[in-house]
Amino acid sequence: MLYISTRGNYHESQAAEAISLGMVPGGGLFVPESFPQYFPQHIGALSYRELAEAILEKYLSDYTSAELAQMVEAAYYSGNFDRQQAPVVSIEKADIMELWHGPTAAFKDMALQLMPHLLVAAVKKTGGGRDTAILVATSGDTGKAALEGFSDVPGAKIIVFYPVGGVSRVQELQMLTTEGKNTAVVGVFGNFDDCQTAVKRIFADEQMKKRLDNGGYRFSSANSINWGRLLPQIVYYYHGYAQMAAQGKIKAGDKITVVVPTGNFGNILAGYYAKKMGLPIGKLVCASNQNNVLTDAIEKGFYDRRRPFYRTTSPSMDILVSSNFERFVYELLERDGKKCAELYQKLDNDGLFALDENAQKACKEVLWGGWAAENEVAATIGETYQTQGYLLDPHTAVAACVYNKYLAATGDDNPCLIVSTASPYKFPAAVLQALGQTPVADAALHAEQLAAFVGGKVHRALDGVAKKPILHGRQSEVQNLPALVAEILAV
Repeated sequence: MLYISTRGNYHESQAAEAISLGMVPGGGLFVPESFPQYFPQHIGALSYRELAEAILEKYLSDYTSAELAQMVEAAYYSGNFDRQQAPVVSIEKADIMELWHGPTAAFKDMALQLMPHLLVAAVKKTGGGRDTAILVATSGDTGKAALEGFSDVPGAKIIVFYPVGGVSRVQELQMLTTEGKNTAVVGVFGNFDDCQTAVKRIFADEQMKKRLDNGGYRFSSANSINWGRLLPQIVYYYHGYAQMAAQGKIKAGDKITVVVPTGNFGNILAGYYAKKMGLPIGKLVCASNQNNVLTDAIEKGFYDRRRPFYRTTSPSMDILVSSNFERFVYELLERDGKKCAELYQKLDNDGLFALDENAQKACKEVLWGGWAAENEVAATIGETYQTQGYLLDPHTAVAACVYNKYLAATGDDNPCLIVSTASPYKFPAAVLQALGQTPVADAALHAEQLAAFVGGKVHRALDGVAKKPILHGRQSEVQNLPALVAEILAV
């Protein structure tokens, strides 16, 4: 399997090169040259291990089966997950796939426990002979998951940028207490889009690349712009379907609707890729919060980032420039890299672009977009707990709320799988308020307060995080980030 650029500006590459680079050096993202077909009729009998190894082998032809088996074992079967990797539970109207049973209580663990193994091997395969400097922009969850995955990994240094005031206090504490000697965390005065844009510009800065090269480093990314981060996410869509089949909710071959709380578009894109591979997914419902740029893009065909930015109770979705949407647009344009490059140049220059009629039609055939206001998110959390005894985090509540809107608009009667992206204990203040409770003054105690109220247990990744020492304190204006990166890496 070879990889090509969404902008047609890079040579065909092996998986190892695509993963080690992270993104296309001249701008654009790596995508597979084709999508292999895979749908075993006995899917309900397959384990996460079997599905992961089968899917990874189809895309990583320059990795051996033995290498991949060892990596899957290390990522998913070495005590990193506290129960099934992604259990499926039922509530009224839908099933929920819980992707937050890993070491940082967020769905990012599903990929970022595997990705370091893929990246370390990729660097060896490409004969780089240099250490890897990994730059990560986070809206909350990716940061800690990446720090955890790459902590003390030989040959890697990881720097995470997060928006000051733009993540929950629990998310911030998780990052600031990270212990790895090769880790750095920087609070940025701005929003997630500022962090993400800064990282992309640093990647493209030729002078910075020369400084890194002289210092013995090469850049890469742990964001979902990196194929090594996106690929493992395809697996859990197959696993969710397999669990529904094993539980007798569906028969192999039945179509399901999948609802995904969406910010940077990587999670739902993995579901779309699974659909292209033959997994029987009908409609993919793209659920947004008040930062509903994707809803408008799906409904109207215009991607327009020129709009107010809102800080919400679902901060991991507070994004106006969804990087992975470029990969989807590339498919809508029938893989025309020149057209894709032109659209994204317009987005950079003018702040918007428009899809043509054929692309709009293709988009609506796959996606349905909706969004939830803050009062609707809180009401969904409260109602779901009162009627089902099930606790939603705000991101999953966005998905549940939008699914109800989708049902009202379409009457779709396919079985539904809602993707749950985080433990409710990562956002305890918002959940407490939705349940009619007043959070105590000390934000560090909110998770314990929530657990006491519902009679639950704080996720192990979050238990006691407020008592750990703060090890990272850097903060920076956006324009100073290149110099700060050079300082951290001593180049």
